[in-house]
Order: sequence, then structure tokens, then C-alpha cells
Amino acid sequence: MNSTVSKWDKINFACTKKNGEGQKANLKISCWNVGGLKSWVKKECLKFLEYEDPDILCMQETKCNEEKLPEEIKELKEYKQYWCSSKKEGYAGVGLLTKKEPLKVTYGINDPELDEDGRCITAEFDEYYLVCVYVPNAGRKLVTLPKRLDWNVAFKDYVQSLDEEKPVIICGDMNVAHNEIDIARPSTNTKSAGFTIEEREGMTDFLQDGYIDTFRKLYPDKADMYTYWTYMANARAKNIGWRLDYFIVSERIMNKVCDNVIRSEVLGSDHCPLTLFINM
Repeated sequence: MNSTVSKWDKINFACTKKNGEGQKANLKISCWNVGGLKSWVKKECLKFLEYEDPDILCMQETKCNEEKLPEEIKELKEYKQYWCSSKKEGYAGVGLLTKKEPLKVTYGINDPELDEDGRCITAEFDEYYLVCVYVPNAGRKLVTLPKRLDWNVAFKDYVQSLDEEKPVIICGDMNVAHNEIDIARPSTNTKSAGFTIEEREGMTDFLQDGYIDTFRKLYPDKADMYTYWTYMANARAKNIGWRLDYFIVSERIMNKVCDNVIRSEVLGSDHCPLTLFINM
């Protein structure tokens, strides 16, 4: 109960699935809301890089300015590092580690007010854009729901501008359980942040513009699959969770996706990592 140390040797990190074009994966992208980079490092979560060995790791809720990065992070030689921090100390923030240097890296979504929190990094590669995002939470009693809805509009416009140039891969904490299958207790959470009708309709609206929730496309009926569990009431051991973290791709490259794996056995945060296997 409340263990924070993963049993790394017991987890199967392999992928044998082929995509819709009959190809094996040649690109592995992982995504993890780390719930504070400093505490994440202390919980030995850097071992994830050793065992999963992703080509790219996107992190959300780093809560750490670049000048205060843990030494263990600074010492990583295999990965290029890009960080987007909040102006508010110890709040939000995203990071991207990649073995291959991007053609270009940009920060934010072209909205000065929304970009103050440090919620988005975009890396451009030859064949695609990768967007690492930490979507605003609607907050207790939904006090920040208006900000969240403003974000939805701005983010959708931003992604559309990228998608006109080349396909996009979006990953991160979207802070919404899209459908009832994506939350353990839907009936008691209809007025909770992350499961309001406004937030769910926002995700529906976004996807209808030509994007695919890869996990649900591959596993349309797979229940009890979550990426977030509150620390309270032993929720993780009971698997009372929410699927808040996603890999979303442009519809035209869904056929290149081999698998999207939720690594629920990996501990160290109130979210677990997920990994996209794709052939680009």
C-alpha cells in the first residue's frame, strides 16, 4: 500500500505488435505526469529511462524551474533537454527529453496569458510535430473552468496550425476523462473537475477535427484502464482511477501506430506513464 518503488524487473517493456501497415515500431515516445520532478527523481523514477528506453520522454507537472533541476537530470548525457516552466514557483511546467535533436522547439501555444503557466512544448521533427502538454485543471468547485475552456479554444487553434504543415502527435495530461469508461466512478463525478460535461464535450470537439485518441481506438471496450489515482483512500490499490493522460495523433497517421501501453505498474507519481509505439 502506498508503495512508490516500481518492481522494474517484473514489468514487460517489449512491444511485438505491428501497425496497420504491417510494420514494427521504430519510434518509442513516453509520457508521464511526474507530480514534481524533484520528488520523482528521489523515488528512483529515472530508472524508467533505463527500462523503457524511450526515444523521447515528455513530462508534465515538473514544478521546477530550469535553474533548479536535480543534478541527476543535468547529468543525463543521452538526451537533449527542453524545459518550459511556470512563472509561479513550484507550479505546472513541462519538460521534454529526446535522443534525436529536433529541427525546432517552441514553447507555449501563442497565447501570452495562458502561456505564463508553462504548459506546452512543441518539438518539430522531419515527419511530424510532437506536442507535450499539461492542460489546466478546472479546479475545486470548478473555479478555473472558464480558464480551462479558454485553453481548449486556443489549444485547438494552435494544433490546427501545426497539423496544416505536418501530422501531430499530442501527448500529456489532458485533465479530462472523456467517457464513462475512462473513470471508475462516473455517476458520482459529474460535477468534478475532469469529468464535467463542458470538459468532456471539449475533448469530443477537439477529436472531431481530425485527431484520434490512440488508446481508445486500439482498445475501444477495454475498461478499468486508468492513468491517475488520488493518493487518498488507497485508490491506486483499489484501481479507483481516471484516464487523464493521452496520446492523440492526426487521423492520417493512426495507421502508423503499433500500440499505446499504459504502464500502470510503474510507480512514483499519482499518474503512471504511458508509451506510444509507432513507425514513422
